[in-house]
Amino acid sequence: MGLFSFLKNAGTALFGGKKAEAKPTAPAPTSALDQLENAQLAMRLTNHVTSLGLKVENLNIVVDDDKATITGMAASQSEKEKVILAVGNVAGIASVDDWMTVAVAPEVAPEPEAVFYTVEKGDTLSKIAKEHYGNANKYPTIFEANKPMLKDVDKIYPGQVLRIPPIA
Repeated sequence: MGLFSFLKNAGTALFGGKKAEAKPTAPAPTSALDQLENAQLAMRLTNHVTSLGLKVENLNIVVDDDKATITGMAASQSEKEKVILAVGNVAGIASVDDWMTVAVAPEVAPEPEAVFYTVEKGDTLSKIAKEHYGNANKYPTIFEANKPMLKDVDKIYPGQVLRIPPIA
């Protein structure tokens, strides 16, 4: 569990989603329209996670302005991390508050947590693999760890957050 930060203006634009625009600095009361927009975005985020085939029981996403709170039970640690990234890598979402649990089988050792990495201009999966694993040829590990969000090894963008799993 924890709060994860993302770049609000980077990421997938869900059709009809909130535009990532500057908000006034003074806190404004939440209007009925804001509440409706938040509920609609939460529904689109839930549909987005479901469309990726990520396994989470009782998935619930609540949006409050640019913060998404996620609850449910993920099938594994990697599925949990993928859900966080699928939600956080959406334009308009600046933070994800993770309250998910992970289904634990007593006979299986818990899966180690991955490191999250924010892509910078000029990054490639090979460059990231070299930095994290000491070997650029380990880029398929990062690619596989970020499926189904990544569909092509050459299609990453600045501001995108990726999972970097430990190598056993």
